[in-house]
Amino acid sequence: MNATTDPPGLRSEPLARHLAGVLDGFDPGRLDARMLTGGRSNVTYVLNDRWVLRRPPLGNVMPSAHDMGREHRVLTGLTRAGFPVPRPLHLCEDETVIGAPFMVAEYVDGRVLEDGDALSPADADAFCETFVQTLADLHAVDAVACGLGELGRPSGFLQRQVRRWAGQWERTKTRELPVLDGLAATLSDEVAAVPEDLPWGVVHGDFRLDNLILDRDRPVVQAVVDWEMSTLGHPAADLAISLVYWSQPTDVLRRQLSVAAGATDAEGFWDRRRIVERYAARTGDALDHLDVCLALACLKLAVIMESIHKRTLDGQQVGGSSDDMAQATEALARMGAAVMGGGGIEALGR
Repeated sequence: MNATTDPPGLRSEPLARHLAGVLDGFDPGRLDARMLTGGRSNVTYVLNDRWVLRRPPLGNVMPSAHDMGREHRVLTGLTRAGFPVPRPLHLCEDETVIGAPFMVAEYVDGRVLEDGDALSPADADAFCETFVQTLADLHAVDAVACGLGELGRPSGFLQRQVRRWAGQWERTKTRELPVLDGLAATLSDEVAAVPEDLPWGVVHGDFRLDNLILDRDRPVVQAVVDWEMSTLGHPAADLAISLVYWSQPTDVLRRQLSVAAGATDAEGFWDRRRIVERYAARTGDALDHLDVCLALACLKLAVIMESIHKRTLDGQQVGGSSDDMAQATEALARMGAAVMGGGGIEALGR
């Protein structure tokens, strides 16, 4: 491979020289790099069908986002804890190699479920069980014991998240969107009444169907991927993200978000209410602030979709459609507003 055939975001020749000195078994004379499709944030490549390289997006990187060192640290800690993640192998913060920091992890063979029709009803039911159990297992990880005790500041997590994503909106928006401004303002008022010292644990930040690698033959989780937004915080925030991404056949606004659209509509998949009930039973969490977390998840995802929209307009986004992301931003803002308007979890299906 040479510079004329490099995938966007890679420089094969200096990368091959670099990896030869840090990866056991890497042949500097052979570098087969292919970009994984579907990713809309950090860019991911498979190297020689044996390793995975992750690097930040090619443009419009939001402040504090896409920290390769952070993702490497999280994978290291969770590997130590026995939680299913790709094993981290190398972190390179020298931007002269490929033009950005990057990390390398083991390649986990398996399948990513983007079409729920690929599962039988019995397997879909089993997948839902393992989906909830995996999330509960993550939130049971002892962050201090696995070396992640300084990953974030749990106190005031929800309050900081509202401020952060409202601020990110101002920095990344490409147009005025009153419904999103209203959601941010309402959330700011609501979260002020939430206690700052809530239960906390390691949160993924983007826990969804297509961030799980399953066994090729069974609905068993082999690894959870894409840890770029992980931190220490209130576990219900992770559950909320999962519920916003979840889909049901009667959804309307959710269908305007193209990520894993309709993937959990098929027979055998649980509805959102059952996901909540099973998670609460597994963890003992009363989920007193779930509605705030749901609205926050909608705000966060709306801003992320707008950032992707902006990168696409600027010609710097790998994959995705500008129109799709712009539509998703508004739909998510309306979902969040409906939750805050008293609709609760059922509002996600509007």
